[in-house]
Amino acid sequence: MAKTRAIVKRRKAVRNIRKITRTMELIATARFRKAMDRATQADAFTKKMAELVSDLSASGASAEHPLLKPRPQTKNSILLVLTANRGLCGGYNSNASRLGLKSLEEAQGARNVQLEVSGKRGINFFRYRGVTATHSYTQFEDKPSFEEVEPIAQRYLTAYLSGEIDRLDVAYTRFVSMGRQIAEVATLLPFADLPSATPTAPVTKKSAGEYLFLPSSGDILEELVPMSFKVRLFKCFLDAAVSEQIARMVAMKGATENAGNLLRDLNMLYNRARQSQITSELSEIIGTAEALK
Repeated sequence: MAKTRAIVKRRKAVRNIRKITRTMELIATARFRKAMDRATQADAFTKKMAELVSDLSASGASAEHPLLKPRPQTKNSILLVLTANRGLCGGYNSNASRLGLKSLEEAQGARNVQLEVSGKRGINFFRYRGVTATHSYTQFEDKPSFEEVEPIAQRYLTAYLSGEIDRLDVAYTRFVSMGRQIAEVATLLPFADLPSATPTAPVTKKSAGEYLFLPSSGDILEELVPMSFKVRLFKCFLDAAVSEQIARMVAMKGATENAGNLLRDLNMLYNRARQSQITSELSEIIGTAEALK
């Protein structure tokens, strides 16, 4: 009897867990669709901005921008690691955090790196390993806004233009598709170190005669290049948000399926235990009846 009661309690606990994981899966699915729409829309804008900067810098214009010039020597840099405030999303947080830690270890002795971390999970990861972050952010959830990212981007721009830093790296999970997310370290400053805006299609270099600068190419680059950097950093936050929801959706789906399999096994175990118990009780009844004859 005690065995069947224990199985019943365990089945009840597994059912409750399955309900929770199923609910979290549905919530992550809804949030993922919204986050994916925002990331997709921002991706087209980011690529177009990068194309414009690339075209203007290659158009033969005499104007130059300091963000487009790589530093001859990298002495000081900032590493920004983007993680989530919550767990239960598979290896999403650990992948970005370990990648950031590896980048820190590789930079030791070569340059001075200031660590900045977004997300409680990443903050705890580096704190546990005795690595101190100069700045930490916990205000970003599944809907990061440009107004929240812009002050951070502006601080990076000011530090780079004043010579305080020579490089900015961001360790995050890049969203490629629903079935593919890549944890990587992207160099956002200097701007010349960025990858091509359209990896699948090379940027077309237009001749200088196709551009009419008004008021001047310098004024255009002065506005366009910083804005392009801010949008690129914002895109990193959007990619991290949508990748987090995908990872949580997949993790909760797997947990729900495992709970269902465990519940099926417990039902079989309960039926066997109950059958054995009924057989034992019948044997006792028959034995008692024979003894009373």
